[in-house]
Amino acid sequence: MFSAILLPIDLEDDGGAARAAEAALRLARQEDAKLHVLSVLPDFGMSIVGSYFKKGFEREATAEAETKLNAWIADHGLDAAGATPHVAHGKIYDEIIHAADAFGCDAIVMGAHRPELQDYLLGPNAARVVRHAKQSVFVVRDV
Repeated sequence: MFSAILLPIDLEDDGGAARAAEAALRLARQEDAKLHVLSVLPDFGMSIVGSYFKKGFEREATAEAETKLNAWIADHGLDAAGATPHVAHGKIYDEIIHAADAFGCDAIVMGAHRPELQDYLLGPNAARVVRHAKQSVFVVRDV
């Protein structure tokens, strides 16, 4: 049913990401699917904000994120499953949807924080991905 699965993670929130990784790994093994793990570096928002960072900051931040992502994949046993790491830069929900399309994924497994009152059921990134992705989206609630 699923041939490729995208697992977007927040490297700064291991609790929710670890639970989603367990679910994604289980699903990938069950379906004999390729597993892609994505971490997104958020953009600066307004271009003026970027001017306060030193030249080459994005390149250094991306390299650091790649190192952290590879370590995270190894720490959570996803390397044994042949997970492929990816680092993107931009709006989190846009990059998740773009990556799922670009990698030919037919499922997305993502964690969601316990929602704040204004979020109602899902956090803002998870809600946008659920609404706009063409793929099946499995949301693993952070308890």
